[in-house]
Amino acid sequence: MAPFGRVYSYPNNYRVLRLHVLAALNDLTLEDAPDFQVGVTNRTPEFLAKFPLGKVPAFESGDGTLHLTEGQAIARYVAESGPRAAQLLGDPEDTTTRALVEQWACFATQELEANLTPSLLMCMYKLVPYDETRYAHHVAAYERALGALEAAVSGPGGEKKKKFLVGERLTLADVMVAGVLQLATRVLVDAEMRKVLPGVEAYLKGIMELPEMRVAFPPLELCEVRAKGQ
Repeated sequence: MAPFGRVYSYPNNYRVLRLHVLAALNDLTLEDAPDFQVGVTNRTPEFLAKFPLGKVPAFESGDGTLHLTEGQAIARYVAESGPRAAQLLGDPEDTTTRALVEQWACFATQELEANLTPSLLMCMYKLVPYDETRYAHHVAAYERALGALEAAVSGPGGEKKKKFLVGERLTLADVMVAGVLQLATRVLVDAEMRKVLPGVEAYLKGIMELPEMRVAFPPLELCEVRAKGQ
């Protein structure tokens, strides 16, 4: 039987690890394309014929009829393609839950990923020159975003901690948010930042300890001092 789909990307891409969590929850077989090389494979005519922008992660359905890019869109497709779809996205009739799940998925992409990526490129991968002003801007934006997450998971006055962002079970919202946040805690969200984010730290630890997340993700690491360029 053909796999549900194949993913093209570089090793240990957290966007792909999230897909493997969702696929496992839905009993779907998701393959990683073998021998993929960034800057090589995704520039070939064969790859660009399927994915014209050459972006990764890229998803190809098992029958070869569907080609997707954009990590959030792929994650939603995998989440909606199996028996746990109602848990991961909300019941089709429950528009409120579905909207909340979508809100947090967008938050993961537009706030957490968008402000982590420049720091990674400057400080970890050294792919762009370090710019102190730009770096400070994205760190401040990250702190603001995590402040909103802290309020959401801690509840009014921090009295009632939430295990999950939406409802009482793991959803796409948690997979998206925790998936990127576990990388941020390795390089950006250091001990000093975490002092004012006890709810976020407890939430992340709880999510990453779930067997569903441990299927794909390595153990959580919390940096003491954030990575910074020279």
